[in-house]
Amino acid sequence: MLFVKKPILIGIAFILVAILAFGLYKNFSEVPVVLVPTPIATSSYAVIGTSVQGRKIDAYTFGVGNKQLVFVGGVHGGYEWNSVLLAYQFIDYLNQNQIVIPKGLKIAVIPNANPDGVFAVTGKEGRFSVSDVSTSTKVLATGRFNANDVDLNRNFDCKWQPKGRWQSKITSAGSSAFSEPETKAIRDFALTEKPLAFVFWHSAAGSVYASECKSGILPVTLDIMNAYSSASGYSAVKSFNAYPVTGDAEGWLASIGIPAITVEFKTHSSIEWDQNLAGIKKLLNYFSLK
Repeated sequence: MLFVKKPILIGIAFILVAILAFGLYKNFSEVPVVLVPTPIATSSYAVIGTSVQGRKIDAYTFGVGNKQLVFVGGVHGGYEWNSVLLAYQFIDYLNQNQIVIPKGLKIAVIPNANPDGVFAVTGKEGRFSVSDVSTSTKVLATGRFNANDVDLNRNFDCKWQPKGRWQSKITSAGSSAFSEPETKAIRDFALTEKPLAFVFWHSAAGSVYASECKSGILPVTLDIMNAYSSASGYSAVKSFNAYPVTGDAEGWLASIGIPAITVEFKTHSSIEWDQNLAGIKKLLNYFSLK
């Protein structure tokens, strides 16, 4: 039997390990290194409520941080379907360009706050295309309301009245403030998340409107109105005075201290992407400095 001293065995083991390590290093050093960029923002999806007919009200959130900015489309359903398509376009944009989101800021997009009204005009749940939209003016007008025939932007708790105005028409504002499941969804989201501000997309007046309820316009509201207006080219209007408005979402938010603006596109038929993206970017820059 051959006996080998322990120190010699240790030496041989060391040499073998070194040879093996060198071989592995040589092999791995020939493999190209792929650097995976660390994402600067994350996205999440939640159902924040359902409509009268049980359709989902979705919210998509991008970015990380304690500050949040919320964009809402489709409060007036299929009558203002282009506001919904803009919201979906913005979601797609954020999925591809999350780098635009300032550090510490989250962006929430609620693309369709009135899914029953959109369904009445398009026959689609969720995403739809322009070709799905009805060309009947009667159908389009009906799509402004939810399935209870309530104008949701007259159902919030700011100067609420049972009847509301839309141009020269009298509309239902619900049985009480927040009687509708769609407005409850927006209310509960706002109260839970406590965002910095809301932006509501509507059509069509070609203006950005500030909000107030009973205590005047919040200073930040004027700032974001002017920021969006100056970048988008839509005119800035402190107060909507074409006809009396009661129970609107923006006014209720102002009453609880959350700045909100209404962005009205110029037409009912286009998302006016370049103008609105410019306004959005100006707001992101504004809040990045806060």
